[in-house]
Formats: sequence, C-alpha cells, structure tokens
Amino acid sequence: MADLPRKAAARTARLAALPLGYAGRTAVGFGKRLGGAPAEAVMSEVQQRTAEQLFRTLGELKGGAMKFGQALSVLEAALPEEMAAPYREQLTKLQDSAPPMPTQTVRDVLAEDLGDDWRDQLVWLDGAPTAAASIGQVHRGRWYDGRDVAVKVQYPDAGAALESDLKTLARAARAIGPLIPGVDMKPLVEEIQARAVEELDYLLEAEAQREFAATFRDDPDIVVPDVVDVGRRVLVTEWLDSAGSLATVIADGTREERDHYGELFARFLFSGPSRTGLLHADPHPGNYRVIPNDDGSPGRLGVLDYGAIARLPERGLPAPLGRIVRLCADGDADAVMEGLRAEGFVKDRIRIDPEQVMDYLGPFAEPTRVERFRFSREWMREQFQRLNNPKDPAYTVTIKLNLPPSYLLIHRTTVGGVGVMSQLEAEAPFRALMEEFLPGFAPSAPA
Repeated sequence: MADLPRKAAARTARLAALPLGYAGRTAVGFGKRLGGAPAEAVMSEVQQRTAEQLFRTLGELKGGAMKFGQALSVLEAALPEEMAAPYREQLTKLQDSAPPMPTQTVRDVLAEDLGDDWRDQLVWLDGAPTAAASIGQVHRGRWYDGRDVAVKVQYPDAGAALESDLKTLARAARAIGPLIPGVDMKPLVEEIQARAVEELDYLLEAEAQREFAATFRDDPDIVVPDVVDVGRRVLVTEWLDSAGSLATVIADGTREERDHYGELFARFLFSGPSRTGLLHADPHPGNYRVIPNDDGSPGRLGVLDYGAIARLPERGLPAPLGRIVRLCADGDADAVMEGLRAEGFVKDRIRIDPEQVMDYLGPFAEPTRVERFRFSREWMREQFQRLNNPKDPAYTVTIKLNLPPSYLLIHRTTVGGVGVMSQLEAEAPFRALMEEFLPGFAPSAPA
C-alpha cells in the first residue's frame, strides 16, 4: 500500500491526458484535411484511435474509471452509427475483461479474509483469473465438499483507487464529454460515486445474492449461484458454467438467441423487485451468462454480481410509476401530468404543456402499446438524439423534468436495460411483462 499515492498520481495523469489526446488527434486530422484527405476517412481514424485510447485506459485503470466505462458501454446502442462502429469493439472488451493482479496478492487477501487455513476449505484455486470487474477479479476453485466455486477477490487498494478515480473523473467529466457526444457525464459520475461504497462491501453483496438465490432456486429460466462463504474482501459463490455472456450474443448471436435471452433478461429485471424486494441495478451484459440446453438450443440465463442493488421500501417497483406508464401508453396527457407532479417529476413551480410531455414520453411507451416489440439500435438512437438536440421540442421538456432521488437507480437501471435490449435487437412481449410485474400498470390496477 506504500506506493498507493504514486499509483493514484499515475491514474490521474492518464485520465487527464484523454481529452488532450483527442484534441491532438483532431489537430492532426485537420492537417490531413488540408492535405486533401477525405473528411470521412479522417474522422473515422480520429474516432478509432480515440476509442482505443479511452477504453483501453479505462479498462487498465480498474476502479471508478472502469466502472464509468462499463456504464457507458450499456448505452453504446444510443451512439450514432458513425461513432458506435469504432467504439463498439473496445466497449465489448471492457464489458468482460481487465488486467489481472498478481497471484501472490490474491493469496494474501484470501489469508487475511478467510484465515491462514483457507487452503483447508478452498482445496484448489486456478492461478489465472477467469473474469475481472471494476473492483475485483474472479478465480475458479474447488470447495472442500467437491463443489466448483467462483472466488471473487477485491483489489487490495480498491477503496482508495475507486475514490481517487471518481474524484478525477468528476473533475474531468466536462473535458471527456466531447469523446462521447450526447452523454451527460456529470450525473453519470455522481451516480457511480453514490453507489461505490456499497459495492465495496462484499458482506452486503452476499446478503443480496443469498436473497436472489433463494427466490430463484426453482426458476425454470433464471439461475442465481448461491453464496458459499464471504469475507470483507472475498466472496465465494457456486460456479456457473456458461457459454459466454450477453456480450457474446450481442456480437454473434442468432435471431433466436437474441430474442430468447433478451426476453429472459427483461423478465429478470422486472420480476426481481416484486419477488425479492430488491432491484439488480447493474445491467451491463457481462453480468448475464447464457446457458444453452444440451442440444445447443437457447436455454437458461445466469445472473451474477449483486454489488449494485436497490433496496425497495415497498418490496417492488413503485405502483405510481406503473400507473404513469400505463396512462402514457393510453395517451391520457392530463392524467400523466398529474401523476408526474404527484411523484415529484415535475416541481410545483414548473409549467409544462401536457401535450408536450406526451410528445416527449410517447416514444418511450411505444414498447407497451403492442403485443411484441422489437428493440433496435436505430430506435434507441432516435430517442437518444431527440432528447439531446436543443432544436427538438423534447429537449425543452428534458431540462424541465426532475428526477426524484428515490427513482434515480430505477431510472438508470431501466435505461441501461433498454440499452442492452437494443444492443441485442431483441423482440419481447414487453407489454405482458409490464402487466405481470410492474405494479399499477395492469388495466385492473386502481387509479
């Protein structure tokens, strides 16, 4: 830990260099344009090199920087295609990988958390990590009772690195903004900061995972590995065999796989709150593992990583939210406005035309108006661009709406979930899922 200040300084310098690198490449690109190079070719080269630098740096930094990159990766479907194409490869890499920590460091953390006799319980441990996340990495092992297990070990300096990275990202958010046009960096970084402390607490994560595992134990579609042992910086869970993550389906999946796993993904996100009282709030594709049937056909969906969890006081998503979504789907502008004011989405002193609000929200309710809806990158981009275009009437509504604190994590998870569905380009019975799992949405729900 003695060299932590030096490591933090190096991370800060590399993050600070990102916008400078972008500016430099843009200047070089301008020089090439003066030399007669086509504009499209120059911008493609600038974007490609910027994407590689940005996400390579975020991945290597781990901590808050990688978490920031993972959050962006969920929204990749919203980027314009001319930007999404060069960024997509780097984003996909970031969803599933990060550089490993030394084997001896892993053993030291295991001894500190599970005791010097940890080898009596964990009788075998693969020296190489099978996966890496923003604050830790996972090794495959075998428990003394013969079970294969996943051993998640937190980086020794994870807390300090996370705090340092997030402070730097908060300062650099405005400068990094031009690298990903249309994404408001400040609230994204603030939300990551707010959840960071909870995600460092493996005891809290184990408690949430046990609840999900018990609830979904006999579910025919969803698999949640149970907790085997836990310490302050070590979490041991049952091993989950899979054929890859949703990221692999996004990259190479068939239409059948995209629709099947997309529907299971949406079903888990919306059924979890009513079944457990908890919202799994980290929808990036690396947390979702595909488990084909024995004949190779699409099978079950495994769900990992319970560090980001919203604990819902009403043991389910808020019923007023379901009623607002239903009223929006039905086109009742005045009732929608009344519901938004009652829940604090529109403050008392703010005046907005209800019809403008309907124009703003209407496209988001589109998936609930039909029996089956196919999400797509094109649809996601269209929604994203109209909300970030100052010339579009929807932009005016955007800046007048308020997001109550109690809805912050629900909003981020929902937007992220829709982003993943759009990356999958999956078709799902979204309306039926809402009627089954979103309180207040069903037609029989009281007004």
